[in-house]
Amino acid sequence: MGTTTPPRTLAEALRARGDESLAGLLRARPDLLNPVPNDITQLATRAGTRASVVRALEHLDKFALQTAEALAVAPDPAPYDTLLSLLTGDGLDDGEQRDDVGAAVTAALPGALATLREQALVWGEDERLRLVRTARELLAPSPQHPSPTGLGPTVAEATAGMSPGRLQEILVASGLPATHDPVSAVAALSSLFTDRTRMAELLDTAPVEALSVLDRLVWGPPYGEVTPNPTPPVKWLRDRGLLLPVSTRTVVLPREAALHLRAGRAHRVPEPVPPVVAAAAERDPQAVDRAAAGQAFTALSTVEELLKLWNGGGPAILRAGGLSVRELKRVAAALEVTEPIAAFWVELAYAAGLLASDGESDERYAPTPAYDEWLDLPAQDRWTHLATAWLPATRVPGLVGGQDAKGRALSALGPELDRSASPDVRRRVLSLFAELPPGTAPDPETLLRRLRWERPLRGSAPSAEGTDLRSRLALWTLNEAELLGITGRGALSAQARALLNEGEEAAAALLAPLLPEPLDHVLLQADLTAVAPGPLERPLAETLSVLADVESKGGATVYRFTPGSVRRALDAGQAAADLHAFLAAHSRTPVPQPLSYLIDDVARRHGHLRIGAASAYVRCDDEAVLNEILADRRSTGLRLRRLAPTVLASQADPGSLLEALREMGYAPAAESAEGDVLITRAGARRTPPRTPPTPVPEGPPTPDETLLGAAVRAIRAGDTAATVVRKEPAEGATGAHASGSLPRTTSAETLATVQAAAMTGTAVWIGYVNAEGAASQRVIAPVRVEGGFVTAYDHTADEVRTFALHRITGVAELAEDG
Repeated sequence: MGTTTPPRTLAEALRARGDESLAGLLRARPDLLNPVPNDITQLATRAGTRASVVRALEHLDKFALQTAEALAVAPDPAPYDTLLSLLTGDGLDDGEQRDDVGAAVTAALPGALATLREQALVWGEDERLRLVRTARELLAPSPQHPSPTGLGPTVAEATAGMSPGRLQEILVASGLPATHDPVSAVAALSSLFTDRTRMAELLDTAPVEALSVLDRLVWGPPYGEVTPNPTPPVKWLRDRGLLLPVSTRTVVLPREAALHLRAGRAHRVPEPVPPVVAAAAERDPQAVDRAAAGQAFTALSTVEELLKLWNGGGPAILRAGGLSVRELKRVAAALEVTEPIAAFWVELAYAAGLLASDGESDERYAPTPAYDEWLDLPAQDRWTHLATAWLPATRVPGLVGGQDAKGRALSALGPELDRSASPDVRRRVLSLFAELPPGTAPDPETLLRRLRWERPLRGSAPSAEGTDLRSRLALWTLNEAELLGITGRGALSAQARALLNEGEEAAAALLAPLLPEPLDHVLLQADLTAVAPGPLERPLAETLSVLADVESKGGATVYRFTPGSVRRALDAGQAAADLHAFLAAHSRTPVPQPLSYLIDDVARRHGHLRIGAASAYVRCDDEAVLNEILADRRSTGLRLRRLAPTVLASQADPGSLLEALREMGYAPAAESAEGDVLITRAGARRTPPRTPPTPVPEGPPTPDETLLGAAVRAIRAGDTAATVVRKEPAEGATGAHASGSLPRTTSAETLATVQAAAMTGTAVWIGYVNAEGAASQRVIAPVRVEGGFVTAYDHTADEVRTFALHRITGVAELAEDG
């Protein structure tokens, strides 16, 4: 689809592209597809809108952006050599611009220009390169928005509106012949500033202080303030046009003069080559994999422990949504981690669909039914589930504890934690890890520099949470990847590489041999503790967590048996004989005598007191025990009174009475209305089925190849319909129509024309009004005309359609080619 004449507009340049090139544009800028443009002209118009251009500029790398910035300050249009000179300089800067940098710029410029062309930010041949108008407005200098290059306006722009007399004064002071023509005066001054020899001679006569003023302005910003009575150096510069007035108190260094001082360079330091991510340390890959696997197992244990805390119903949800600061502190204390890390685990469980709100009137957080399914999976599959939930998540736990744009605190599980850029940053950080040799830990600072080079506009933009959110997201990614076991000792693990490149099954297969096997035994010790030398099988761990309290965690977990923990097991329905048998079956050491005595002693006193509803009552066969309770001053608040020698009544409810007596050192048991002991089991509370939170996308998703192909065909068909040449009717003939309007013909003329087109196989242009009353123009090739309908190939929709004859407003033949 080439053309012999240079394109005059962006639409013509797009029309000359091939289908693959158009698909590349839509792939790089998917916002142009919503909705699909009707034709090439509409595509070009949409590609030049401010919002779309800003989005495209934000996705450019540093050198492509520098190329666009150079075009924004170059003449419009600009030859390729002019653009190259702006990026490399003119070579007359006393060797400041190194040859290797110039060679790198020369080598990288065609690729950067190809990127800009593909994204429709630049169009035209190399002899006439044009930056789209909106991009030029965004990147060109102005007093309100200084150019990223630090250059000011041209002499012509800065002198617009200046009086001819003032222009003559500047020419005379600069040693140029006076002229009464403002255009000639501006041209003469511009010619002086772009002539290296004459400009050097002029600056040789400048005071040293004036050159110091230019040094402060040359690399930007080019604007400065002056007093009504400027100093002699400033006056010298102003008289010769090296500083031109913008307002009564502001002057600017014109672009041509600044480029002379810069040796023709638009940027102080062009960056054609991406920064290299340096290695901070080289580690044994196997040691990295083992360390990552150990942390992966810790991650599984931590998430499980977190959800066990909320197994019977978690904390209440704040009115504004999220977890209160107090509850987050409790979670951090229970998990023995800092609050930011606790926020990460809470958010990870939420992103994985293991945690949600229960939806009750007194809304609380609780595990979901998916949590029980997750617990039944092998350890390696549980880890891949967490990792694949973390990778695309847009919620950012690192923001917890900060403030939003309105100064409101950001809470864990709150509604304001989504940042759509986080998945892209997370994936890019891990891909940079993957580019290094196995076992290599990257240097974080060079990694951040690489990310800033790849997305300079994103990386430098301030955010509500502080400057450079993209860099903060990258640092949070490094920490979270280590916590989750994606990395080990700072390097990417083999199982994480497999997860990124091959999928969950491959990652699980690599991780499984590195995880410890669950144990079916513990080591009982004489100090009323049990040591678990590794992870325990689930039934053993669950029973032991009821019978004993966790005292310390690490490579080995230490459990301590106390009267309270034994009573908890008895309350759950276990008998003393059951506990003895359990310990004997799962201990590699003999059951210590002190532990047996503790179980028997607690069991003997367990249920000696009975609590019921009177509001509540206490009954006991031993009157001395009841006398002791009544005599204890701590029971005053219970308002106890004796109903019988073996029965006390209380105004407190049974639950409060039960807890109060336990705090006084007794071991009461609750009983039912029939007098049976009530067994209190730890009831698991679950939410209704919940789906994990949906990530908030960053703009439109990248379209697949099927959609791209269909969109390109539709745009081409619409462009054919919009640009096709119609045959003008004879003068005075019925149906004459204005250019661009719907054709109008009688019913007889319409029928005759489409019948003739069906017989000859030619295409015609029709006006058509659908059932909803929407009018459109179409190019169709009629195939069959019968029963009041026309069956034809619709070039606009690129498919065969049927049209009702009575809805065709008119028909016109297409002009012959040539």
